[in-house]
Amino acid sequence: MLKQVLANLKSKLSLGYVFAALLVLDLVLQLTPAGKATGLLSLAVIVIGMVLGFRAIRYALRQTIWRLRNRLYVTYIFIGVVPVVLVALLALAATYMLVGQVAVYLVSSELERSAQLLSNPVEVISQSDPEQLEDTVNQIAPVVQSRVSKFEVLVRGKKTFRFPADSTLEDHPGLDNYTGFVRSNKQIYLWCSRTTPKGTRIVLAAPLTMRLLERLVPAVGTVMLTDTEGQSDSKGFAKTKKSGPVAMKVQGEDVEFRPHPIGKLPEPYNPLDLQVTWFNPLSVKPESGVAGLIVDTRPSAVLSAVFGVHFDTEQIAFLIFIVIASMLLMTEIFSLVIGISLTRTITGAVHELYEGTQKVAKGDFSYRIPVKGKDQLAELNTSFNNMSAQIEQLVVIAKEKERMESELAIAREVQNQLFPRSAPVMKAVRLTGVCHPARSVSGDYYDYLKLPEGNLAFAIGDVAGKGISAALLMASIQSIMRTQLASGDGHSTCKVVAQLNKQLYANTSAEKYATFFFGIFDESGRKLTYTNAGHLPPLLLHAGEVTPLEVTGTVVGAFPMLTYGEQTVELLPGDLLVSYTDGITEPENAYGEEFGEQRLAETILKHQDLEAKEIAEKIIEAVMQWSNAPELPDDMTIVIAQGLA
Repeated sequence: MLKQVLANLKSKLSLGYVFAALLVLDLVLQLTPAGKATGLLSLAVIVIGMVLGFRAIRYALRQTIWRLRNRLYVTYIFIGVVPVVLVALLALAATYMLVGQVAVYLVSSELERSAQLLSNPVEVISQSDPEQLEDTVNQIAPVVQSRVSKFEVLVRGKKTFRFPADSTLEDHPGLDNYTGFVRSNKQIYLWCSRTTPKGTRIVLAAPLTMRLLERLVPAVGTVMLTDTEGQSDSKGFAKTKKSGPVAMKVQGEDVEFRPHPIGKLPEPYNPLDLQVTWFNPLSVKPESGVAGLIVDTRPSAVLSAVFGVHFDTEQIAFLIFIVIASMLLMTEIFSLVIGISLTRTITGAVHELYEGTQKVAKGDFSYRIPVKGKDQLAELNTSFNNMSAQIEQLVVIAKEKERMESELAIAREVQNQLFPRSAPVMKAVRLTGVCHPARSVSGDYYDYLKLPEGNLAFAIGDVAGKGISAALLMASIQSIMRTQLASGDGHSTCKVVAQLNKQLYANTSAEKYATFFFGIFDESGRKLTYTNAGHLPPLLLHAGEVTPLEVTGTVVGAFPMLTYGEQTVELLPGDLLVSYTDGITEPENAYGEEFGEQRLAETILKHQDLEAKEIAEKIIEAVMQWSNAPELPDDMTIVIAQGLA
């Protein structure tokens, strides 16, 4: 893991060195005459810089949101704050667009209405006597001038008439019976044209001057007219600037239009009454270039124009806005406080858990997390404390188990030393002993010893219980037996077993006892004298038949004053005497059937021609296959005496 982290760090530093080298090289080349030819190098610097910047941002984000508290804060911001901000921006944008659109609509509608008002004078002129056109125009001139600052009239029929006489108005025949906006002589006009049934062409046009624009909606703000047609000509509208005076050429007269007080941008009612600038295009004939109106206004001015100046709509709207905004702000602050409080509760518990895991990782199982509250987090902390306590107990148990296993290993080693390493070499008999303990140490006992007069003594026993206590009792039996045999205190098997019974009863608790089989083989007469103190009867194989030996007494160590009998059998060449413990005959199969003495006899008969050691292995193998258990249910011990020729 550390190697991978170092490799990643090395790769990042290498890329940083490359970026720094390329950046310095690019800056140096930019100062040389060939600096214009470094486009690819600059592009490489930009790309590598973007990659490094992305990595730096990603690293900063990872470091920032590593803690759960910061991660929750970021989540709250994206869930709670960002949507509110976006909604607020959307509301402001919608308000801005609505105010601007309403303002230009008011101006545009008034401008279109002014154009429609020119149709009435045109109808009057069209119905008048051609001989009295001049008088008719002079009569309606004051009315038209009250609506527009200046106007021009062009009549073409049997005779051509212009008003005023120096008018240079040009006709556009393609605009028949048209009312609207027309661009003529690089000037935009309110235009109304009609053709009478007699073929007389009448055109009435009023140039769009600043005075006319200021009359439209005086309270809405400032109105500007823009036109991209002829933008290179200083007499056009294209060079109009909102911040300065506007100069246009109208009928050879330079007229300077400066903002009139009623055309000024109203003063704001409050800090939120911001300036709004909006543009609305005009449909001007012929369609060349783009003409439109630019309106500078405020929300208060639009509300005044819509609802009337005598209705204090601005203050009411501002008050409503302040109330709603205050409620939203208070709700957001309240939500933020609750979110931070819950976040600190959650992250505090998680931090305590993190600290606890760090303590446990270092082996401090006594550390406990402070439990606060009665919620699920408190239950989690309680569970962690319980887990730590259980782990602490398990560690103590594990240490104790380790100590016990160490002691058992020592006991097993000691017990292995107690079992005879090899049988005495005899001419008439060969002994083989095998013990497979069910646990680390065994409660079964077997031993053989060559007596001073040349006879062979051997024994097998099964101590009640298992484990250390049984192994200790087995060691006591071996010690007593060897002491008696070494002292030469009689060679009668019944006396030896009786003496063993007395000493065990005197030196052990009442529940401690053992089954015991003890025999002495006289090699000269091939006679085996034995005493069986409650042990399973050994099986004697002779002439192809298996016969169990008799039991001559009860167990040793249970009663103080017992007498035992003894029996004698011959052990001829080819005979087998198999002594065993209950770990051989009592294991059960899957159906609850014991291996039993009969199957043991059949196994002996089947493998009687093998060596004694091999016969013992075959017996144990047969028992294991019969039980098919993963571990031994009891100690398995076998002692085989094989008669030699």
